[in-house]
Amino acid sequence: MSPLARERTMHIVDQRTLGILIILLLAILVVVKRVATGSILEKPNPGLLLWLVNIFNLFFLLIANPLAAILLIAGRMDGIDPTSLEIGSGWLLVIVEIGGLIIYLTGFLLMGWALIGLGSNYQLGGSDPRTTDLLTVSGPYALIRHPMYTAALCIAFGLACLTESLGCLGAFIIYLVLILLLIPVEEESLLRAYGGQYAAYQQKVRRLVPLFF
Repeated sequence: MSPLARERTMHIVDQRTLGILIILLLAILVVVKRVATGSILEKPNPGLLLWLVNIFNLFFLLIANPLAAILLIAGRMDGIDPTSLEIGSGWLLVIVEIGGLIIYLTGFLLMGWALIGLGSNYQLGGSDPRTTDLLTVSGPYALIRHPMYTAALCIAFGLACLTESLGCLGAFIIYLVLILLLIPVEEESLLRAYGGQYAAYQQKVRRLVPLFF
């Protein structure tokens, strides 16, 4: 391998360690999900937008992350993705990989926290609230109205940074647009279910980013 090729495959974060970390995070999330006892399929609100968002959820959690982990552990990530940016070295690489890792870890922590907070209220994103569901406004829901979406977006964006993949970044952008389109639809359903209680909650708490949006 030439010096240039070696430089183009340098990484701040060890790739095999990163692959193992991804597998551990996914395993922990599966365990935490057992705390959230609500069904993901009970009374889903039908609609193309809802199913597109949840297809992307499944793609990132069940396909993109495990596949990235396998390729990282096998040392095959570099050069296998035709959309790879191959940043090389320097401050940009530090910002992309370290920043991506922080965002990625934040996504998993936030998702686990939100699942624990929801408990039996958990169900498929965008679904109409069940008559037994209580409005959750504690934990991460005291900071943002849709922490599960924020967590999923952090995981998707973090993965795009860690793999330096334009393809993954493009999928993240589509995912972001779909979520932004779904949130108003979902909140109409929540307003019908909880009325003034949810309207007051909307006035106090931001959608996806604390204090900003």
